[in-house]
Amino acid sequence: MAGFLFALLASMVVSLGARDQAIVASLSARQGARGAVLAIAVLCAVLSAAAAGWAGAQAAPLLAPRARAMLVAMVLGLAALELLVVRPLRKPAEPTHSLFAFAAVLLAQQLTDATRFVVFALAAASVLPWGAALGGALGSAAMLLAAWSAGEELESWPLLAVRRGIGLLLAAIALYLAF
Repeated sequence: MAGFLFALLASMVVSLGARDQAIVASLSARQGARGAVLAIAVLCAVLSAAAAGWAGAQAAPLLAPRARAMLVAMVLGLAALELLVVRPLRKPAEPTHSLFAFAAVLLAQQLTDATRFVVFALAAASVLPWGAALGGALGSAAMLLAAWSAGEELESWPLLAVRRGIGLLLAAIALYLAF
C-alpha cells in the first residue's frame, strides 16, 4: 500500500510540466478537448507505468538489498537529470490529427521520462511492485487529465522552475540513498 501511495504522489509531482503534459495540453488547445486524445493519453500512461513497474519488479529480486538501494539511487539520479536538463516540448507547428501518431510519440516520451524512472525505482524498492505501477499510472493519468483540461493555460504556469526544484530534490534523495 505504501508503494502505491508513494508512486501516486510522486508521479503527480514529477509529472508537473512534463513533455507528455505539454503535448496533451497543446493538442487540447489547438484541436479542442477531444475525448479520444484524453483516452489515448491515459492508455499510454497506464502502459508506460506498467512497463516501468514490470521492469522494476524484474530487476529487484536479482540484487542484494544494498545493490537494490544503489539501483534505486541511480534511477532516481536519472530522473533528477531528466528534470534538470530536458525542457518540455514546444508546441508543434502543425499538430497531427492522427491519433496513432499522437499515441506513438506520447508513449515514446513517457517511457523515457522522469515519472517512469520514479515508478521503476519505487517498484524495485517496494514489496508490492504492482502497487507502485498502479499508483504511477493513476497519478500520471490525473496529471494528463489536468493538462487536457488546462489546454493553453498550462503554458502560463512557471513549470520550468518547479521542475528544476523537483529535480534538485530528487538528486538529493538519490545522493542520500547512494551514500
